[in-house]
Amino acid sequence: MKMKMRIPAPQQQIDFSFALAQIRSLFLQDALLETIEHLDIARVDHELNAIVPKQSLKSLARQGMRGELVFPVPCLLQANPRLLGYYRLLLGFSQKGFYATETGVSRFKGMEDKGILSRGNEALLPELCAALIQPLAFLIAGIGPDRISREFLDDLTLLTVGPQLKGGANNKIGIAGTVKVFEIIHDIVRHASVSSTAKEIEILNAAGRKVLIEFASDPDIIIREQMDVDSLRNIIAIEIKAGTDFSNIHNRIGEAEKSHQKARSVGYHECWTVVNVDRIDIAMAQRESPSTNRFYGLSRLMANGDDEEYRDFRNRIISLTGIIRNPEVLG
Repeated sequence: MKMKMRIPAPQQQIDFSFALAQIRSLFLQDALLETIEHLDIARVDHELNAIVPKQSLKSLARQGMRGELVFPVPCLLQANPRLLGYYRLLLGFSQKGFYATETGVSRFKGMEDKGILSRGNEALLPELCAALIQPLAFLIAGIGPDRISREFLDDLTLLTVGPQLKGGANNKIGIAGTVKVFEIIHDIVRHASVSSTAKEIEILNAAGRKVLIEFASDPDIIIREQMDVDSLRNIIAIEIKAGTDFSNIHNRIGEAEKSHQKARSVGYHECWTVVNVDRIDIAMAQRESPSTNRFYGLSRLMANGDDEEYRDFRNRIISLTGIIRNPEVLG
C-alpha cells in the first residue's frame, strides 16, 4: 500500500528570502560596504584610531580586514544611521534586548528603524560608539583573531537575523489569527451592528445599550458594554494564540494566562483563549491557564455552524452581549 506523503510548500522560506534581501540592503555588510564607498576613508581611519583599541585593529589588519567591519565610528553612523542595526546584530542582540532601558540606548532605536538621526542623538554618537566598541573588542578577543573573516562576521549577523525573521513571521500569524476571530465575531453580531471599522464593532443590545467589540493589545479582543456616558462594563476578554507549532503550546498558554490575569484584575470575568492547535489537552491547558474560562480551537470556530464548539462560542457571545438572536440562524 502506498503511503500518503504531503510536504507543505515552503512559503515561509520564500517570504524570508525577500525579507533577507531587504535586510542585507539596509543593515548587513552590503549596506556597510555601500556606505563606506561614499565616505572619506582618511576620516574613518582617524576615528577608528582614536577610539578603537590598537590591538583589536591589528588583529583585523592581520586578516586583511578594515576596522569598521567590526567597530562603529561616528562618521559612519552619521552617513547611514541604519547601520546601528549591523553592530547590534553582530553582538547577537534582539531589538527588544538591545533597545532596552537597561542598556541606555533605547533613544537610538529610530536610527535603525527609520534611518533618522536627531541632533541630540548626533551629539551622542561618540559616546554610543565607545559603548559599542568595548563589547565588540571582547567579541573579537573571545572568538580569536585567526578565526575572524568577513564571511564569519556575516554568518554571525545572520544567526541573529534568523530569530528576528521568525519572530516577524510569528507576529504575522498572530495578527492574522486575531483578525479571523474578529471576523467570526462580526458575523455573529452583524444583525445587531450599528457601525463597524477595521478595529471596532459597535452593536446595540436588547436593553438598548451600546456594546463595543475592539482589538486590544493585551488581551487581543475585548467586549465591553456602555452602562453610562463614562462607564463601561467589561464583559469578555479573548486571547488568541494562532501559532500552529504543537511543541510550543505550553508557552503560548502560559502567555494567555498572564494576559487573562491582567484582564481579571480590571474586571473581566469571562476570559477565553483561542488556540490554533487541534490536539490540545484541555485538562493540561486548564491547569496551565486557570484564569481561562473557555478554550476554543480556531479551526473549529472557522467551521461555523457545522461544529458544536463554534455554536457554543456563538451562543455565549449572543448571551453575554445581550443581543437578540438572529432569527435567520438556526441551531
